[in-house]
Amino acid sequence: MANRMRTVHKQLNCFKSLFVTCRYVSSHDSQRFNQSKTETHFGYQTVVEDEKEERVYEVFKNVADKYDLMNDVMSAGVHRLWKDYFMSRLAPTSETNLLDVAGGTGDIAFRFLNYVKSSTAEAYDFSDSKLDLDADDVVVDQEPEKPDAVNSMGSVAKPHVTVLDINQNMLDVGKKRAKESGIHKGMSWLCANAEKLPIPDNSYDAYTIAFGIRNCTHVDRVLTEAYRVLRPGGRFMCLEFSHVENPVLRRFYDTYSFEVIPVMGKLIAGDWKSYQYLVESIRKFPNQEDFKLMLEDAEFKMVSYENLTLGVAAIHSGFKL
Repeated sequence: MANRMRTVHKQLNCFKSLFVTCRYVSSHDSQRFNQSKTETHFGYQTVVEDEKEERVYEVFKNVADKYDLMNDVMSAGVHRLWKDYFMSRLAPTSETNLLDVAGGTGDIAFRFLNYVKSSTAEAYDFSDSKLDLDADDVVVDQEPEKPDAVNSMGSVAKPHVTVLDINQNMLDVGKKRAKESGIHKGMSWLCANAEKLPIPDNSYDAYTIAFGIRNCTHVDRVLTEAYRVLRPGGRFMCLEFSHVENPVLRRFYDTYSFEVIPVMGKLIAGDWKSYQYLVESIRKFPNQEDFKLMLEDAEFKMVSYENLTLGVAAIHSGFKL
């Protein structure tokens, strides 16, 4: 009986040792697996890259219906003037084919069409009342129009903007706005990742991205893709919140950003966390000089930037030459 008990005791100790060893190996492998994943920032938090993309997607899914309101809160309403000036600096013509990235709600795209319509001699009617189609059928075009498309008369196609966004909720807001504005042509919509554009090389005359590039996981890949899809001579332009150098204004700006914006987000949109992230993401984005270097590393030429409102925002520009 005693021998049998000793045998059972040895077996139990053996199973216990095996269990502890397996648990250690499992924990160790899990730690090694997590460490092997590349980390990045989500605001001030450190997360793995895959998690950032998912979290950013959720942020903009949550704020899509209140995106204009969000920008009003973030910039005290000045973003509307910045975007108007941004478009005037781009100065598109009647032959410009534009790719507007992270532009789901259409803010830049609508300004593009209005600018071309108001600044060219030819009268453009983007409503196209002759088309007997529902607006959704015309506007919801997942294939970007080819920049060198010609009409039935053989002349160059009218100006066109492809609105690209990774978030379908944002695109849905833009499509709704286009329909309500009676815009039935001159635009197409594409749900895709700015880091992996499903677009051929040398396709567009201009590439714009406004208040979107800081939310991308790999900014360098976004710039590489932007360069690839631009035609030779094409222009890249980015409008983004930036870094304020003036210490007095920076102190005021930081106070407004961290103590007012999240509270306003909670009161107006019922969302504190999304606005907190957006404020933090501005501080994590490269400053004006560093981002200029990134554009140059992506092979853009004649790279420059222009501060708006003392650096609260900045316009970055570069050419594919």
